[in-house]
Amino acid sequence: RGRYSQGGSIARQAAKFGEMIAVCDVDDRHTAEFNQAFGERLHMYRDYRELLSQERPQVVTIGTPDHWHVPIAIAALRAGSDVYCEKPLTLTIDEGKQICQVVKETGRVFQVGTQQRSQDNSRFLQAIAMVHSGRLGKNVRAAVAIGGGPSCPPIEGAAAPDDLDWNMWLGPAQEAEYSEQRRMEFRWFYQYSGGKMTDWGAHHIDIAQWALGHDQSGPIKVHGQGQLPEIVPPQFDWAAFFSGRQQLPSAFNTAMNFSIEVEYADGAQMSVHDNYERPEDNIQFGNGILFEGDAGRIFVNRGKLEGRPIDALSEADQRELDEIVVELYKGKQPGNHMGNFFECRQDGSLPISDVYTHHRTMTTCHLCNIALMLGRELRWDPQQQRFADDEAANQLLSRESRPGFTA
Repeated sequence: RGRYSQGGSIARQAAKFGEMIAVCDVDDRHTAEFNQAFGERLHMYRDYRELLSQERPQVVTIGTPDHWHVPIAIAALRAGSDVYCEKPLTLTIDEGKQICQVVKETGRVFQVGTQQRSQDNSRFLQAIAMVHSGRLGKNVRAAVAIGGGPSCPPIEGAAAPDDLDWNMWLGPAQEAEYSEQRRMEFRWFYQYSGGKMTDWGAHHIDIAQWALGHDQSGPIKVHGQGQLPEIVPPQFDWAAFFSGRQQLPSAFNTAMNFSIEVEYADGAQMSVHDNYERPEDNIQFGNGILFEGDAGRIFVNRGKLEGRPIDALSEADQRELDEIVVELYKGKQPGNHMGNFFECRQDGSLPISDVYTHHRTMTTCHLCNIALMLGRELRWDPQQQRFADDEAANQLLSRESRPGFTA
């Protein structure tokens, strides 16, 4: 019947900081299960618009499939709620521009669920501190591996369960027949997500771009190669898909493997891979970030932080890095990501995973996907947030929403 593990998880985390009053899900079974966990005292809804109108909540957490993140978040912000939304926040680059503007207009607190910025023993912040302190030397380059997506045979449609509002699940996406596979594995459909590029890119590209000093800007050039599932026609009209005039095949359709180069205006470079291999240096990893400069090399993922000069740090060196980590965390001690959100609600400061830097992260993720779709080099203007003299690519900045579901 599908999963709601992440949406339920962040809601339960938020409940530690306040009173839970209502739950909304298009699946009646999910709302009933969640309500039961709270003593069956919550008000239950299928339509988030009714919840916002009738409950007027102070805080909204969002853990839906990706294509619903921005429409619900914008509605919540305009209803006066502070928002904690799961990653990846956006389905398109223009969605990111739109929600940044709404956050600015409403003045609400907005945190994105990229918890690597807060948790995992601060090892990602330690890695960034190593780069920013100059301990890796100059000309630091990042290599990111995030895994690839699967393929599958064509998916047959079926009747949706009676206690599921399938039309509402689809929301702004194109009409499609129900299937349990489509619903449970939505990340592998460009209709609802961006594949591994946005799923794990929202984490690792985020950290790499922050370390390289471009978390508030973005690249100027993106190029590379990759492979989509065979069911996607080689000359598929992506502009027609983005405008709603053409459907993708009913099967997994996001990138299975890829190797992409990302370049920034100051010469900084990052590469993004499904799997990174460099046999001559005995380097191979499928998930993590490798930072290399002319004075050192370190590797970080959720399980470890290793390399030199990490292995040779003195106590004084570590104290200096710890001070940089606090600076990176906006003068606070890193800790619970949800806790940071509620703390920022109290003191009015910007959350550690704010909407503006996350939009820049997601822009880079989307640029990588667009480069794969079009199969050529792209030149990007991070200030204008448009492709330079490339109208074909600019047609992929936004998507047409189904009537009645426009944010």
